[in-house]
Amino acid sequence: MPPEQAVSAWRPAVPGITEVFHARFVGHAYPMHTHDTWTLLIVDDGAIRYDLDRSERGAVGTTVTLLPPHVPHDGRSATDGGFRKRVLYLDQSVLGDDLIGVAVGRPAFRDPLLRARLDRLHGTLAGPGEALESESRLAFVRERLLAHLGAPAAEPTPPPARLAAGLRDLLDARVTAGLTLQQAAQELHAHPTHLVRAFTRSFGLPPHAYLLGRRIALARDLLLAGQRPAEVAVAAGFHDQAHLTRHFTRHVGVSPGRYAGRS
Repeated sequence: MPPEQAVSAWRPAVPGITEVFHARFVGHAYPMHTHDTWTLLIVDDGAIRYDLDRSERGAVGTTVTLLPPHVPHDGRSATDGGFRKRVLYLDQSVLGDDLIGVAVGRPAFRDPLLRARLDRLHGTLAGPGEALESESRLAFVRERLLAHLGAPAAEPTPPPARLAAGLRDLLDARVTAGLTLQQAAQELHAHPTHLVRAFTRSFGLPPHAYLLGRRIALARDLLLAGQRPAEVAVAAGFHDQAHLTRHFTRHVGVSPGRYAGRS
């Protein structure tokens, strides 16, 4: 049988996400409390009942729940079997306090696309993934949430082809150092989701996948030049040798050591 309590929490290197929280609870009940951040919740098993602004609500697997900051709420299992949930805590750079009133009145969304986007985002956050990928996925989650909350649409951006070429130039110039989606959007004066869509349509793959391919190509050159895999990992922009090995093997078909003829 699964444990009655299982919790993991961490702070990813993704702007806008202050904490990732995965938990399974059976007997635990949250007392009334508030957060300084937005609480974005999906339930993978069971169901949750909670009170928000003196109204009883529920969260189940088919819905996405968004609890606004500074508004008291509690939480408890709706069944004897407990629940399993995944939560993102988002700061004001993702959603502003001006949306709190709307969110109090409608904290749950039956939106399969939004839930699927959240599931994929949690997948990238669960391991040493690419920060640019997580940031891109968060941008599309944010876009969907803003639409549900009735926020104004994003402002017009430069032509897609120009955006795509501009982002490719930025990525080519920063293969090792990388850049955040926020930095790219500011430099190119574009909305983040428009930027990702323009790049993907122009080049056939998303920005994070393009950057990863450029890093793999750099790693191949460095390995053939005689550098050791541990040195190559740092020089090519990977977290560590294990991170390099995982992606290199997936792309090339052999490990970095075997590629360079060392094993």
